[in-house]
Amino acid sequence: MASAPPITQNPDIRYLGKLLGDVIRAYGGETLFRRTEYIRAASVDRHRGVASADAIDTGLGALSLDETLQFVRGFMLFSMLANLAEDRQGVATDPGADVAHALDRLKAEGIDSDKILDLLAHALVAPVLTAHPTEVRRKSMIDHRNRIAELMQFKDAGAAETPEGDLVDEAIYRQIALLWQTRTLRRERLYVADEVETALAYLRDTFLPVLPALYARWERALGQRPKSFLRPGSWIGGDRDGNPFVTADSLRLAIVRSSQTVIAWYLDSLHTLGAELSISTELADATPEVTALADASGDAAPSRQDEPYRRAITGIYARLSATYVALTDTQPPRPAALAAEPYGGPDALCADLKDLAHGLAAGGRGALSSGGALGRLIRAVGTFGFHLATLDMRQNSAVHERVVAELLRVAGVEADYAALGEEARVALLRGELATPRPLSSPHFTYTEETAGELAIVRAAAEAHRRFGRDCIQNYIVSMTQDVSDLLEVHILLKEAGLYRPGDEPEADIMAVPLFETIGDLENAPGVMARWFADPDAAAIARTRGHQEVMIGYSDSNKDGGYLTSTWSLDRASRALAPVFGQAGVAMQLFHGRGGAVGRGGGSSFAAILAQPRGTVRGRIRITEQGEVIAAKYGTRESAAANLEAMASATLIASLEPEAIAEKDRQRFSAAMDALSADAFRAYRSLVYDTEGFRAFFRQMTPIAEIATLKIGSRPSSRKKTDAIEDLRAIPWVFSWAQARVMLPGWYGVGQALTNFPDQGLLREMTQCWPFLHATLANMEMVLAKSDMGIAAQYAGLVEDRDAADAIFGRIREGWQLAHDGLLAATDQARLLEKSPALDQSIRLRLPYIEPLNMLQIELLKRHRAGEDDPRVAEGIQLSINAIATALRNSG
Repeated sequence: MASAPPITQNPDIRYLGKLLGDVIRAYGGETLFRRTEYIRAASVDRHRGVASADAIDTGLGALSLDETLQFVRGFMLFSMLANLAEDRQGVATDPGADVAHALDRLKAEGIDSDKILDLLAHALVAPVLTAHPTEVRRKSMIDHRNRIAELMQFKDAGAAETPEGDLVDEAIYRQIALLWQTRTLRRERLYVADEVETALAYLRDTFLPVLPALYARWERALGQRPKSFLRPGSWIGGDRDGNPFVTADSLRLAIVRSSQTVIAWYLDSLHTLGAELSISTELADATPEVTALADASGDAAPSRQDEPYRRAITGIYARLSATYVALTDTQPPRPAALAAEPYGGPDALCADLKDLAHGLAAGGRGALSSGGALGRLIRAVGTFGFHLATLDMRQNSAVHERVVAELLRVAGVEADYAALGEEARVALLRGELATPRPLSSPHFTYTEETAGELAIVRAAAEAHRRFGRDCIQNYIVSMTQDVSDLLEVHILLKEAGLYRPGDEPEADIMAVPLFETIGDLENAPGVMARWFADPDAAAIARTRGHQEVMIGYSDSNKDGGYLTSTWSLDRASRALAPVFGQAGVAMQLFHGRGGAVGRGGGSSFAAILAQPRGTVRGRIRITEQGEVIAAKYGTRESAAANLEAMASATLIASLEPEAIAEKDRQRFSAAMDALSADAFRAYRSLVYDTEGFRAFFRQMTPIAEIATLKIGSRPSSRKKTDAIEDLRAIPWVFSWAQARVMLPGWYGVGQALTNFPDQGLLREMTQCWPFLHATLANMEMVLAKSDMGIAAQYAGLVEDRDAADAIFGRIREGWQLAHDGLLAATDQARLLEKSPALDQSIRLRLPYIEPLNMLQIELLKRHRAGEDDPRVAEGIQLSINAIATALRNSG
């Protein structure tokens, strides 16, 4: 096996690491600094092959319990700073992942700008923020990290001082010192309101300023102004699948706080714009439209009588301030000085702003017409409206079944809806949807569950009336298995007036099926064919212009393993396309991806490019959650890079011809069917058919301890059982990552690769098929971050030693098969040989993760043995935090 090249450390990492060392010495003391440095050097030497693990053990053994907590925080902070440095250098950024490169690439394929603009006219690219609990860091930690990133930009520019007059190096040191003294762990559990505020911080601080700037760049590249095709979405406050704390009140809170945030941002932008547009009629003419706005503003200040733009902005500001009050029932941070009527919607505000822009364009040969603050504000209003981000609703189909059954029973329509077969259910539901008569009545008392579901659809209807339909567009049905699961949503929407029967029925919110398990993905095309066979459902979809289908990466992985999940998602996507084509409805796929590879993580750019041709067509939504949100959107620079990558990949995947010939695709698909079946058997045999595996998993990994972290408002299991089927995918993946196994990202693939009879075909597929190339690239990263030596020590935590040895032996053998099979398929001598930047990044971290794992194992032993010192439990939580930070995409 080829040896890895020496690690060339990023200069930013050296710089920030030195400052961190200085902080530890200054605030933790010389003894802590020397012991930390000893362990760091010993671990680095071990990974270089010049020392054994004994030196690490010696160093860790010398730490007191208090020093252990400080040591863990130090290594966690180093990983956080290393992540920052790499993000600045673009280590995690895909080369060529920008719209300009995409346009060049498409032009080389003979695709002209007219086709691109035609696609963008009906396109939608939407990163959707969710509150899935995988972000272990407090927002305070992330804020300090982002401030360091801003200060490093001054250093890049050669500035010695910040605009505030602080020396840059001292300011960076100060932020690291603040990090060192900031509590890492949350003491109280998160509430939905906390999650809403966290998401709003990203939307306000990055999305609002970044997207208008990106659109200006894209407009220059395209030569024309595209519509706002990239818009954010959110689940936070509307996703109640398994979360009893998401209610009608949380939905209202999310909508109102979003509106407050975006309108306050517009008001600040108008205030700044008013200072800028000092144009006087003594020196320039004003158009009739600008003059009319100025005259109607009510601004009679003598000092501004010759400044129509400022007077017009005063009126616009007053109307927008009144809009803030009308929509949110609160006063804006900076109320208007004048009274005015509120805007009826964002389009009316846009019209006034465009009148100002046209006025600026009328003089000086249009010198003031392009871009600028006014242009960015117009783009922002067109992109974010008065709602900021579209909020999705989500609930499990089993809940809808129980609620509809109760409504039908109480109304005297059907005594036992749950006992009906699918055909009888569909017939009954269609009959109910044909009449405007509601099922619910204020004179009946319903169970808490039914009352809650009725309350939330009524809150959605209220939001539509106040904020417009764009605030909530989709109702996602988890665990959709047939048409009745979608019709049940229409029944609930009808109770709130959001579904209206008639010759041309209307649904103001789209029922979106979520296909999650392997079986559900296989059945998805049939379900959608039956859905479109319903004349009303098909008519609603055609009127809307598209129908969304969500496909889940997490539960399909837990159900069938990495390779089968990935292939089932691809097959389902491809099989759905002709069903939509026959129905004459545009397909919009919503990819439910997580941070870890086992949950669909990895490069969004590569993932979109690997989608089957004909399944994107300008429309795609992707979930962004947990630590991924901070990594992608924590700074304006990283947000711009990642949003640009999504846009460019969507253009390429929508318009570029299929990379492989149809006959080759058929050959490759047949091969993948065989590979997937083999991997599925191996995975299911271990995870579901092996006696004692559940106990092994729960004792080997820190899953019980992860549940004590205050990182989300949602419970970790759907039901109160220890069955893997009922465990949420996030703790399943997260806990395997902590133990350095990463099993959901590779198990079963090695057996499939090894058993495949045509290794030449396998190499051909890997080389020229984007799907398999991206699949194995993500798996390769996971294998590089796993460590079977460390994992074996976690397996030592299992009480049944015979079972532990047998089960872990299978896991270790599976890892070796995956490792060897991947190298053979990709024609490499070692992992990440062809990805040197990622290789350097991971190998830089490994010496900082191993001591954390060693400490975590020791603390787990003490905790599980009954030691009740609170510092032991805190040390475990800190180590979980630190390991997750170092591994990055672990949830």
